[in-house]
Amino acid sequence: MMRLATVFILTLLLTGCADGVEPVKDPYAFETPANFPPPVYTFGNNPVSKAGAELGQMLFYDPVLSLDSSIACANCHQQAVAFSDPVHRFSRGVDDAAGFRNAPAIQNMAFQKNFFWDGGVKHLDFVPINAVTSKIEMAETLEHVVQKLKRSKFYPKKFKDAFHEDEITSQQMLYALSQFMNLMVSANAKYDQYVRNELDLTKDEAEGLEIFEAHCRTCHATDLFTDDSFRNNGLDASFEKDIGRERITEFLGDRGKFKVPSLRNVDLTSPYMHDGRFNTLEQVLDHYSNTVKDSETLDPLLKQGQSPGIVLSAEEKVKLIAFLKTLSDESFRRDARFANPFLK
Repeated sequence: MMRLATVFILTLLLTGCADGVEPVKDPYAFETPANFPPPVYTFGNNPVSKAGAELGQMLFYDPVLSLDSSIACANCHQQAVAFSDPVHRFSRGVDDAAGFRNAPAIQNMAFQKNFFWDGGVKHLDFVPINAVTSKIEMAETLEHVVQKLKRSKFYPKKFKDAFHEDEITSQQMLYALSQFMNLMVSANAKYDQYVRNELDLTKDEAEGLEIFEAHCRTCHATDLFTDDSFRNNGLDASFEKDIGRERITEFLGDRGKFKVPSLRNVDLTSPYMHDGRFNTLEQVLDHYSNTVKDSETLDPLLKQGQSPGIVLSAEEKVKLIAFLKTLSDESFRRDARFANPFLK
């Protein structure tokens, strides 16, 4: 009888049926933070599961996805810095090949409609294809990667557990990576705790938020801190090295436009801009106040004054940076669900 009573009580605790006891949350269940807009990912086709996300975690950290097994997704997307690359201005690939853009951070992917700096991919499931098949990144083919996975001692069982099928396919591989990346929700920064009325901002942080709302919120909209649009922010007056969004749309009006990045974890994700030209937030703000270059596609928001840019005093910059630092999410960069599974 004692054992049955114990089992009954544990059942109540786990299901949340006991008075005053909340149900235990599944760490592998996707949840939308209360201060976020709805996700856009097609979860109906690929719901997140523990087995699928853990398989995606292994694939993310496994260099088997590259031609010579030297490069993993995690090489350019490191958890300690919100899955960005703190070392290289441009992405590095097989045989140390250099790309021509900075590796963007991976976070809150389920809420994004466009991927990469030029929006060349419109669905998360297809994002890994670019890296795997790029000659200057992993230099592989999906077919060959699948062959290698089939020969593995442990991947066939992992795929079977995740998708309940005997055959490994490239779609399953992409689905697993998406499940893992969809779990990468960063929503527990100091700012989020402030929004949830769990703590207060300091005076400088609160004043920095006011400055942000006045000068930055239009482009860095919602609590995702991006409007997912493409804009020319005045880095250059001509674009011979990189025409940006025009590379995808072939529309002259998109020349020099790049995706507005999220500012979440921005204090961690240096270097900044599509080409990694700035190393500090101070340099970024100095650009917006002093070095914005005019061109036909420069965003109209940067043309409202007598000269292009945003007028910011030295004191305003200090306070704005104080606020931006409240967007750093320590729990995100330490979450064991996102860590290298081969080091456990």
